[in-house]
Amino acid sequence: MSFLREVDPAWCPGCGNFPLRMNLASTLEEMGVDKSHFVMVTGIGQAAKMPHYLDISFFNGLHGRSLPVAFAIKAVNPELTVIAESGDGDMYGEGGNHFIHGIRRNFDVTVLIHDNQIYGLTKGQGSPTTGKGQKTSSQLQGVINEPLNPLALAITMDAAFVGRTFTGDKEHFFKVVSAAINHKGFSVVDIMQPCVTFNKVNTLKFYKERLYDVSEENGNYDPTDKPNALKKALEWGEKIPMGVLYLNEKETYHELHPVLKKKIVLANERKQIDISAEMEAFR
Repeated sequence: MSFLREVDPAWCPGCGNFPLRMNLASTLEEMGVDKSHFVMVTGIGQAAKMPHYLDISFFNGLHGRSLPVAFAIKAVNPELTVIAESGDGDMYGEGGNHFIHGIRRNFDVTVLIHDNQIYGLTKGQGSPTTGKGQKTSSQLQGVINEPLNPLALAITMDAAFVGRTFTGDKEHFFKVVSAAINHKGFSVVDIMQPCVTFNKVNTLKFYKERLYDVSEENGNYDPTDKPNALKKALEWGEKIPMGVLYLNEKETYHELHPVLKKKIVLANERKQIDISAEMEAFR
């Protein structure tokens, strides 16, 4: 069952979104995810175009607002596998408040962030994860803000799952993303990828020279060890850790909410509706 659509994605040649699309489709296929029980929710940006190029059900919403919609979809039908997906600007910038409170609520969704450390859709200004001092199209003297460390933030707040992977390693991508989807609770995966047009610092070469998997460093990495996981998340420079950094088994929002824990499915009657005529009005 292919998750790819036969379309020509509107991304720059060489964009890290291309391998991410292929890796994600391959991961969903290899996992045997049921399309009829799968939904992706996105915000705005180059990364948020992703579901347009996949054969899936999706909701493409407002800038930074993918998580509230994902939360609502999961609440209405907890049987669904729900992925919220966007870029570092959309998820950590415009959507930063929802990211924080999504961790607090611990609803059972997987959050995939395309982290190219720049705003790609709006022509290259610094994003929340752009390095301090880096010159961009709008910060000509260099970024003066401290960069956000999303994984350290997620670990500090006891997110259920915190991981990092890389578009340039298909096997590693599958390992981390499939583990995140299978893990119960709010699962965060920060995905390193190059923006070949607007970010000349964090290139494919930059990532390949620095990224390493925590489980392969000494063979006995314990992702339930919070202090050590936080230490790893704070590591950035000549070496950048990736893999499953933190695991936290705890009850989800559905298991704690007095109504939702009764496993009531509010969307029992599902049927296909043809809205092609209504869509013609927008052409």
